Amino acid sequence: MSDRSRKDLTVGSVPRRMLSFSVPFLISCFLQTFYGLADLLITGRFNGADCITAISVGSQVMHMVTVVAIGLASGSMVCIGRCVGAKDAAGASRYIGNSVLFFSVFSVILTALLLLLTDPILKILSVPPESLTQTRSYLTICFAGIPFITAYNVLSSVFRGLGDTRRPLIFVGIAGVLNVALDLLLIGRFRLGAAGAAAATLTSQAVSVAIAALAVRRMQTGVSLRKADLRPQKHEIGTILGVGVPIAIQEGLIQISFLAITAIANRRGVEAAAAVGVVEKIIGFLFLVPSSMLSTVCAFASQNCGAGEHARSRQSLRYGIRICIGYGVVCALVCNLFAPQILSLFAKDSPAVVEMGAQYLRAYALDSILACVHFCFSGFFSAYGKSNYSFVHNMISALLVRIPASYFASVRFPHTLYPMGLAAPLGSLVSIVICVVLYAGVRGVRPWQDVRRDP
Repeated sequence: MSDRSRKDLTVGSVPRRMLSFSVPFLISCFLQTFYGLADLLITGRFNGADCITAISVGSQVMHMVTVVAIGLASGSMVCIGRCVGAKDAAGASRYIGNSVLFFSVFSVILTALLLLLTDPILKILSVPPESLTQTRSYLTICFAGIPFITAYNVLSSVFRGLGDTRRPLIFVGIAGVLNVALDLLLIGRFRLGAAGAAAATLTSQAVSVAIAALAVRRMQTGVSLRKADLRPQKHEIGTILGVGVPIAIQEGLIQISFLAITAIANRRGVEAAAAVGVVEKIIGFLFLVPSSMLSTVCAFASQNCGAGEHARSRQSLRYGIRICIGYGVVCALVCNLFAPQILSLFAKDSPAVVEMGAQYLRAYALDSILACVHFCFSGFFSAYGKSNYSFVHNMISALLVRIPASYFASVRFPHTLYPMGLAAPLGSLVSIVICVVLYAGVRGVRPWQDVRRDP
């Protein structure tokens, strides 16, 4: 099979094509998430709860920035994927060029804004006094590296829109090895704490961007990027934002809800803050499969939407849900059986962090079963220009269930984090109900086939 035909998601066995696309993407997500896990693992070996809290809180803020960038870049992936499915190489080139142009400006503005807002962000999050200085250092360095984070995720979205998940795997693999090596050097040998972790992440991201940019110039996909494609086009940029903005807002507000939960935990002391921060990292790792399947369903449905193969799009949704539910059941069982052992990897010298973290993880892990369902629906909705559907169900879940339930559990059960952990699966249950209703309603009133290549 040629390289180009392997990237064509409109032909061949649906489950095989999904696996060939999703496995490299999953490994890429694993390596990217390993950045944060490596930071915490190495930090926990050389520092106390104050530094662990600084990195866990700071990395949550950076995760929010990253998912917003990924959400916006999803608009590029969807638009490029539809053009590829419709065999419109010129259209794909225009979307690639306008993506590069828009996100270059966006990343510079975002960097300047966040650097100005660093202290207000720390205040809003109620960062414990013991961790304040290190958290500020971590965020300042990471905010300065936002252009690299944005560039990497945009370039990766371009490749995925073209049906290629192998090149992004190579980029992030190189960056991951470099990140771990720099962590050991800066945190372990030079004892730079949170600042060292941030510097390691920034440097590794910069290297991955340089490699990805070089690969874009040399790639042979049938899509050639011309100088004219780098001129701003109102239609192309508007179409990208039409898909990407609802996803970005949705992801940003979801992360704000998680930061609100972190702020609630921070008020319970540095041990509770560290416990919640470590579990959030673990959950981020567990959610790699649902997240990769979201992007797989989105890319798969986008190409098939452009080609008019709508039955294949719906098949990808069904297969994605089945795969993720099976995975989620295994994750929930492992976390409930071995929660203390898992937490000990990150905070072996902090028994209170291990105890509270185990409580929180056992409850939160149940969400790995439920979240995968609405993740796959979100990918499908986005592919068909219905990213506002994902926005609706996630906002209702976050604002009406997760945050209120977390606050109530914190007040009502001050001696355990288990009830707080149940807020996430409850929110996902609400999202699933809304997704099923929206999907069934749209299919009953206006077939998905009515949706054209442009959102």
